[in-house]
Amino acid sequence: MSTKINAMVDHRGLPVAITLSPGHASDKAAVAELLSAHPAPGDVVADRGYDARAILDLIAAHGGRGHIPTQRDRKVQRSVDEALYRKRNLVERFFNKLKHFRKVATRYEKTARNYLAAVLLASSRLWLRFYESAS
Repeated sequence: MSTKINAMVDHRGLPVAITLSPGHASDKAAVAELLSAHPAPGDVVADRGYDARAILDLIAAHGGRGHIPTQRDRKVQRSVDEALYRKRNLVERFFNKLKHFRKVATRYEKTARNYLAAVLLASSRLWLRFYESAS
């Protein structure tokens, strides 16, 4: 049995919403839950895997603007601001930082509830590390 971590990060790369989904499920299934956890998403940047009209409509319904490039096999291609699309790297860097926590990277937990707890503890540590006093 596998589990996917779905996350939404802010402009600093810190997590604002995290959910778990089954490993065989599409990433698109977690979008509604992630958006409901964040009251005003603003600009939502995602990769091509999230390209669906329903997702763009859902983002607009929450008051945000979706910046998601279209899949390559579509006839009509949407343009996305390249400078803004590069911000997608923030979520990739968040997952890299998350993997530095051994409990999350090795997935010793047997249940999804306990694994989510470990992911949330690691995420809160990232928040604390960001706000730690430098003096």
